Amino acid sequence: MLGATLFFFSVMNMVDDKWKTSMLVAGLITGIAALHYYYMRGAAGVGDDGVLTAYRYVDWILTVPLMCVEFYLLTKTGLSKMITASVVMLVTGYFGEASVLSVFGSASPAVWGLISGLAYFYIVNEVYQGDVAKAAKKAGKKIENANTLLLRFVVIGWGIYPLGYLIGTADGQWYSFMADLVSTDARDLIYNVGDAINKIGFGLVVWAAAKDS
Repeated sequence: MLGATLFFFSVMNMVDDKWKTSMLVAGLITGIAALHYYYMRGAAGVGDDGVLTAYRYVDWILTVPLMCVEFYLLTKTGLSKMITASVVMLVTGYFGEASVLSVFGSASPAVWGLISGLAYFYIVNEVYQGDVAKAAKKAGKKIENANTLLLRFVVIGWGIYPLGYLIGTADGQWYSFMADLVSTDARDLIYNVGDAINKIGFGLVVWAAAKDS
């Protein structure tokens, strides 16, 4: 993450001015992640899963909206809707995974997960066929191709996290069979790989579009 941050910041002066903000945001995404992973390493070392979960969500509540900003910088539309959906997705996900707001009783993880999932699918729809997709198509082939690549990250890469959520909150739920799929350590590893692919990959897609401008 730190290496990617240094790379994105270093190429800011090598791209056209209209792409500099996009590269700055890409560097901020991986830089914030690098800082949080430094602290998460300490939490993981002492086996404090609650603190580790909190660090993850603090990281995501900062970096995921910034990924939505990248879509806006490409298409000049959808900023408020995308950021709002991402915040809803993450806040409700944290409520369910950390069990901090159990207003739905024993069904809270499932209900919060459902709300979080609906927000996720809203983002997918915006990028696939909503205003963001339409604006990307109007902006030309290069932007449309970049939007398509980022969509794949959202569908495939971000799809890792709902799966991890279901595994982590499976105890006592109707999907309790998922608790036996992977261990906690394996789930954390999946999250780590997912973060690296998604956050670095987002920046690389934008850089590829910028350097060919």
